[in-house]
Amino acid sequence: MVKINTVLGPIDPEDMGLTLPHEHISAGYPGWECDPLSRPYDREKIVNVCIKNLEPIKKYGVKTIIDATPLDLSRDVEVMKAVSEKLQIHIICSTGRYKENGGKWFYFRQREEGKIGEMKTELYEGFMRELTHGIGLTGIKPGVIKVASGLNQISSCEDASLRAAARASKETETPIMTHTEDGTMGPEQADLLISEGVKPHKIVIGHMCGNPSLEYQEDVLIRGVYIAFDRFGIEMLVPDKVRIAMLVELLKKGYEDRIMLSQDFIGCSFGRGGRMPEEMLKLVMNWSFTNIFHNVIPALKKAGISDKQINTMTIDNPMRYLSGISS
Repeated sequence: MVKINTVLGPIDPEDMGLTLPHEHISAGYPGWECDPLSRPYDREKIVNVCIKNLEPIKKYGVKTIIDATPLDLSRDVEVMKAVSEKLQIHIICSTGRYKENGGKWFYFRQREEGKIGEMKTELYEGFMRELTHGIGLTGIKPGVIKVASGLNQISSCEDASLRAAARASKETETPIMTHTEDGTMGPEQADLLISEGVKPHKIVIGHMCGNPSLEYQEDVLIRGVYIAFDRFGIEMLVPDKVRIAMLVELLKKGYEDRIMLSQDFIGCSFGRGGRMPEEMLKLVMNWSFTNIFHNVIPALKKAGISDKQINTMTIDNPMRYLSGISS
């Protein structure tokens, strides 16, 4: 029987329940650790901040979170484990890599340029070590592979990461989730992964709500993969009202069995901190772990979307995706 790896150990797919499929318990962009004015890394404080930000989801019945933090965004599975234990929610962590211009790639580029090793192979070996043996000495095994591409292109490093992820996914049956930049390269990501032998129902193309074109959305959906509308609340990119209108149109066309909803929120961010300008704050005023419950789902219902369709997106699809069940 298929089991889903969480930071506290394997669970049955039926135990997942209501799921947020793309969030970050804690994360930091590369370079924060090189800032002398960054806040000290205090794991206990980080856990407490995460718990404070996550606790409100419990009243909405959320049982599972997929944490989309790859290695190079300061993934900390010990934080995830402590949060999972204290809140009694399932947290599924990721192996994988971030986009080239936002991740840590110099080490692998130097190894490849120095003919020490082929990047695609070395990435694959790293993914496999975590998937089969666990992360570091924790014994915690990822439940997904997270990969990414940049704006309007898939760079050579990102291509190697996608192909390495595909190989590891095929060998371990682990599903793949992606980052797309501003809603670009979704079809190309899907085509590359499928051409490498990954089954479409084991792929979710992320951040699709960054592109307001229905033609683009359907161009990805016809490939049989899942898509994620997973940045609700980040309105400097696309207003939520535009995302909701686009989502309603897709649901009217019958795509509810291929869509998931999330917010890409970060429970605790690392670095110096600081306050955004007022005009920017207005554009993230709704961004949180509960935005889809406060604002998005009520708007969908007002537009005539049924509870069954909402449950399909928030309960059924994440469970089928993680357990490898095709529709």
